[in-house]
Amino acid sequence: MKTKIFSILIVLLLVVLLFSFGLNQEQAEEVDVDAIRTEAVSTFASSLTETMVAVPTNTSTPTIEPTFTLTPTLEGAASPTPTKNRCYNLLYLKDLTIPDGTVMKANEVFTKTWLVQNNGDCAWAPGFTFNNVGGDPMRAATIVLDKPIPVGLKYEIEVEMVVPAGVYGLIQSSWMMSYEPGMYFGDTLSVSIMVEDPKGTPTVTATPQ
Repeated sequence: MKTKIFSILIVLLLVVLLFSFGLNQEQAEEVDVDAIRTEAVSTFASSLTETMVAVPTNTSTPTIEPTFTLTPTLEGAASPTPTKNRCYNLLYLKDLTIPDGTVMKANEVFTKTWLVQNNGDCAWAPGFTFNNVGGDPMRAATIVLDKPIPVGLKYEIEVEMVVPAGVYGLIQSSWMMSYEPGMYFGDTLSVSIMVEDPKGTPTVTATPQ
């Protein structure tokens, strides 16, 4: 009898131990699962935080600097632009005296003569002027017409000039016809001479203004 009771007690003890071991294992598994879940949530939250930090909160708009194009200014630039007037025009035909590149001396007096034609629709009236518009005027005075120049007529324009002193090399002068102050028309006429320095000093070139 005692032996049976002892055997039953051993069986019950084993059952209790096994039951306890099962509970402990389930709790351990539950603990492990919860820990894993907690760690996963923490990792995910951390990745979200890193992603949010990586994205800049303020996006700066690049400033576009304006660009400017500088147009070079040529010295000695040219004569004024002829006024758009169909009535008046002047056509350059040829040089009658002092071809371009003529070598001259300082203070030498000369007369420059151009052959031109009135190829506009109207006659040039007395009082029209022939003016220096660029370069060295070489002491020349403005020419004033004292008679009408009919349409189609060829006409010689003469200007008396003096070679400047103390300026050597290329010297140029530009001239145009005008029917009113500042109102120019036709081709630009020019004279271009070479002045040599008798002392052989470095050449100074007079450029048109």
